[in-house]
Formats: sequence, C-alpha cells, structure tokens
Amino acid sequence: MKKVLFVLTIVTGMAVTAHSQINTSKLKSSVKSAATVANTAATTAGIDVKSVSTGIVSKLTSSLNLTEDQKPKVTTAVTSFIQNKSSITSLLATDKTQYDSKLKNLSSELTTKLKGTLTTEQMTKFISLKSSKVSTTDALYQLFN
Repeated sequence: MKKVLFVLTIVTGMAVTAHSQINTSKLKSSVKSAATVANTAATTAGIDVKSVSTGIVSKLTSSLNLTEDQKPKVTTAVTSFIQNKSSITSLLATDKTQYDSKLKNLSSELTTKLKGTLTTEQMTKFISLKSSKVSTTDALYQLFN
C-alpha cells in the first residue's frame, strides 16, 4: 500500500510539473513583440522635427559647404523628410515592410529635391555621407536610417 501511494504521488508530481512548464517559444515571441513595441516607442517618442532638422542641416552645411542660397532649400527638403518620416514610424511596430517601402520613397524624394539644389560635387559628398557608418549620436542618423 505504501508503494502504491508513493508511486501515485510521484506520477502526480511529474504530471503537474510537466503540465506547468512554460512554453519557451511563446515566451520568446512575447519578449520579441514587447521589444519591438518598446523600440518603436523610443524611436517615435518626442521627435522634435525642428531640432532634428536643424541638427541635420547644420551638419550638412559644414560637410557640404552649403551656400546661403542653398541653406533654405536644403532646410525645407530635410524638414519635409523628417516630418513625413515621423508620420510613418508607427508602421515599424505593425508593418515593417510597408514602413521600409514608404521610407525608400521618402528618401528618393529627398534625393530628387537635393539634386535640384546641390552641385554635382556636393551631391557626391552627400551620397558618401550616406554610405558611411552613421551612429545614433550623429545628427545624420535620422536622415539615413
């Protein structure tokens, strides 16, 4: 009788333990979703279009040696780009493919506007800035990422 009770206790304990195990794939999925939402919130929270645009134009002015005539045109193009980019950042959490597509179109529009304003040499330098490693602390980060 003691052996039967002992075996029943062991079997019950194993069944309860096996049933209560956490499904790690669901846990990983939940963590990934939470991280994506947190990253999106951090990316979109508090974007001050004016200050970001001012920082970018300042960096472009020194890097590309913009003339006084070019500065307002570049400022308008960059500000428009940043405003439009901030309006689509919510797609990062819901539809990254659509976000990437829209960002590609916005970048193409920016490049077209800048081609009409910058000289060939300045445009070449602008493209080289785009291809260089830009960190999150660099003003150009919002322009190229």
